[in-house]
Amino acid sequence: MSTLAGYTARLLRTAVGLALGAATAVAELLGLVATVVALLPVLPWPRGRRAVLRRAATAARGLVALERRRLDRFLDVRLPSGQDDAAALRYLCARWTLGVLGGVVLVCAGYGIGFGTFVLWGWLVTDIAFPGLVALGSLGGLFLLFLSVQGAVGVASLEGQLARRFLGPSLAEALEARIAQLATSRAEVMDAVHDERRRIERDLHDGVQQRLVALGMLLGRARRLRGRDPEGADALLLQAHDESRRALAELREVAWRVYPAVLDESGLRAALETVAERGPLPVGLVYEVPRQLPRAVETVAYFVVSEAVTNVAKHAGATRIDIHVSLEEKELNVRVSDDGTGGADASGSGLAGLASRAAALDGRLAVDSPVGGPTVIRAELPCV
Repeated sequence: MSTLAGYTARLLRTAVGLALGAATAVAELLGLVATVVALLPVLPWPRGRRAVLRRAATAARGLVALERRRLDRFLDVRLPSGQDDAAALRYLCARWTLGVLGGVVLVCAGYGIGFGTFVLWGWLVTDIAFPGLVALGSLGGLFLLFLSVQGAVGVASLEGQLARRFLGPSLAEALEARIAQLATSRAEVMDAVHDERRRIERDLHDGVQQRLVALGMLLGRARRLRGRDPEGADALLLQAHDESRRALAELREVAWRVYPAVLDESGLRAALETVAERGPLPVGLVYEVPRQLPRAVETVAYFVVSEAVTNVAKHAGATRIDIHVSLEEKELNVRVSDDGTGGADASGSGLAGLASRAAALDGRLAVDSPVGGPTVIRAELPCV
């Protein structure tokens, strides 16, 4: 059911994006016609041509900015910022046809919905003399709706390809940007690893090591008192036993923070359930992942949740934490929210380390934490 709901929501977003694209296509077509009409009288004069083209380029930049926002918000097409005016004009000259095609597909979808459901509501507006023919027409309407849905998906795909062709970087630029991104993410991951090692060292030095030192001192005192004061020696041995149990518990806690064995043994869901059970606050967990994920994705998702829960418990002043993990097509979405006071610093070492972990998988980490709350941490991790 969750997969069907996610597909329906995405289809609706695509329909809204195509509807907006049809509206902008009209504006783009009118702008192109106006530019051509304005150019005709001044074609022999270079200065006049440049003046008209400057105004056209200014309008084209505004329209392309609208297209970028539409593509990003509704069609999941993300493009790098910046392009020259010639590329923007070429893109608009080619795109308006796709916008009109998208509008035609949506009109056909509307007809398909109307005819496909007429058998259900038609008797409210007219007398149905031949219900068999009406039912047959409804089947035709549903078939038209099916074709329209496929057409909408195809137009959305063509929109993305056209935008990348005219507004995206060249192959060489894309490779250079990718190399720079990989170098940066590699350096950030190394920094995160070093920070984690330093934190483990502090935990071992300040916690486990101190308890082991105390344990050794207690055992040494018990040995010296063994012959002279058996009762005192037994009391010291009892303290040593308690100290050993506490040292073992802290060592297990450190090992759990380094890497939980349950993640390998039982998978991500069991590991997150353990985080929820061990948390100092009430934690609600919704896990909607129907299949096993790559190990690297599960590891990053676990540490995102674990670090976020730890930060909330330490700094947020919250009374509840909610965790939602879902798989949408080929991307794992992780969301951790709380009802605390907000104001989380996304550049802090903990959250910055999580962002580096996500970037190493070509993922993204976003932190929304206005002062006064609530705080929402989202991670999008590709599963390919």
